[in-house]
Amino acid sequence: VFGTPAVGLSFCTVMDVVQVARTKEARGRHSRRTRDAELKISSWHCDVWKPVIAAVNGLCAGGGLHLVADADIVIAAETAAFVDPHVSVGQAVAYEAITLLRKSPMEAVTRMAMVGRGERISARRAYELGIVSDVVAPDALRPAAGRLAAAVAANSPTALRESKCALWRSLEVGLTQARNEAASTIWELRNHPDHAEGVHAWREKRMPRWVSLAQENMEAR
Repeated sequence: VFGTPAVGLSFCTVMDVVQVARTKEARGRHSRRTRDAELKISSWHCDVWKPVIAAVNGLCAGGGLHLVADADIVIAAETAAFVDPHVSVGQAVAYEAITLLRKSPMEAVTRMAMVGRGERISARRAYELGIVSDVVAPDALRPAAGRLAAAVAANSPTALRESKCALWRSLEVGLTQARNEAASTIWELRNHPDHAEGVHAWREKRMPRWVSLAQENMEAR
């Protein structure tokens, strides 16, 4: 789970526009990373296959939308807002909007991208568009994110990882290929200890004892 302090002034803007404007070195470094698709901002960029929850409190601007677009679950405070000012500072909108189009209708994302800093999407509107899955009071944001994270963490780490891989993979391939790959994943997990443990725990009405990813990696060696 990642977010910002309770004051909620901003969520994340990723790039310091003032620094890039003033410093040739910073401008060149950012340009090269963008050109070579080497930006390592979000969980997707960094191949994080653990579930990621974004708790947005304040203004989520520009590159901060990377974190929202690439998170698995997004919740927001009622006072949060979303804006993409790239075109207002002479830059093309790309990464953030491309992924957001997988979550939200194209009209809304395109409008935010084309209007730039003149278009802010409220938390409630973001909920209606499917960008976030829940909107809560500002002081309830972190507790809500914590409860959600705890509910997710109670499940099989291996099953969560494989499920996330399958879901994100489905955005890159066709429906038939995605379903075939998912079927293979489900079949392979039948031999994992968590598969039997989940059934036994359900039958015995107790909490399951999952194999941790660390333990799984040790056994794989």
